[in-house]
Amino acid sequence: MTRVIVLDTGPLGIITNPRQTPDVVACTAWLRSMLAAGARVVLPEIADYELRRELLRAGKQNGLRRLDTAGRTLGYVPLTTAAMRRAAELWAELRRQGLPTADARAIDADAILAAQALLTAAPGDTLGVATTNVGHLSRIVPAQRWQDIVP
Repeated sequence: MTRVIVLDTGPLGIITNPRQTPDVVACTAWLRSMLAAGARVVLPEIADYELRRELLRAGKQNGLRRLDTAGRTLGYVPLTTAAMRRAAELWAELRRQGLPTADARAIDADAILAAQALLTAAPGDTLGVATTNVGHLSRIVPAQRWQDIVP
């Protein structure tokens, strides 16, 4: 049984920030402790996309290099047909329940990330999404603020 932790865009942005702010130091130490404890920490491609587009827009080359390193180190959860179909199912179910996580016309990155998370965990694995905002994601998958996930 493996503990699988999927990084949402918030913590991913923190650990790839080249400035050594207290949050960056704390989140990086948290990530190292999770890896040292044997957790499989992965980077979903939708989170990479959300962060990368902003880093590109702002011309933040150091952040882009750190994002590339994180992807090589942790490994990506790819966007696949199965993930996108599962995301559509999650989106529709949330809408039917009156619990949307994004505007009806928007591509719902939370639903896509949740689908990627659900499909990356094998039977018997413990799944969790590390985030800075549990509101929408916790409707779909086990999600916690990264600071609340302990090794």
